[in-house]
Amino acid sequence: MGLILALVVHSADVQDRDGAKSTLARLGDRFPRLRLIWADGGYRGQLVSWVQQVYQWTLEIVKRKDALEGFSVLPRRWVVERTFAWLGRYRRLSKDYEELPESSEAMITIAMINLMSRRLARI
Repeated sequence: MGLILALVVHSADVQDRDGAKSTLARLGDRFPRLRLIWADGGYRGQLVSWVQQVYQWTLEIVKRKDALEGFSVLPRRWVVERTFAWLGRYRRLSKDYEELPESSEAMITIAMINLMSRRLARI
C-alpha cells in the first residue's frame, strides 16, 4: 500500500544498507505477520542474510534489468516512488528545513498520519 511502517532519518554519510538495520530494528516485534520486504539494489549483499538470520524475514531485491533502455516500471519499486511523491506534497518536506533528524522523522510521521486519516475519513 505504500504506507510507512517505520522510519529512521540519518545523516547522508550513512550507507543505505547500514541505515536499514536501524529501521528494521524499529519494526522488531511490532508486525508479527511481516514476512517479505522488497528493496532496491542498494540493499543487496550481507543485509539479505542478516535480515534472514536476525528476524527470519525475506529481503527480496528488486533488480533492474541491464538490457532495458530508457524508463521502465520496476515491480514493487513504484510503490516506494509513489510514497515519496505523497510525502513531496507536504510543504515542510519539500526541502530539508529541519536541523535535527528527529524533527524530520516527526514531520514525515505527521504527513503519513494526515494521509492515512484522510483515507479513513473517506470510507
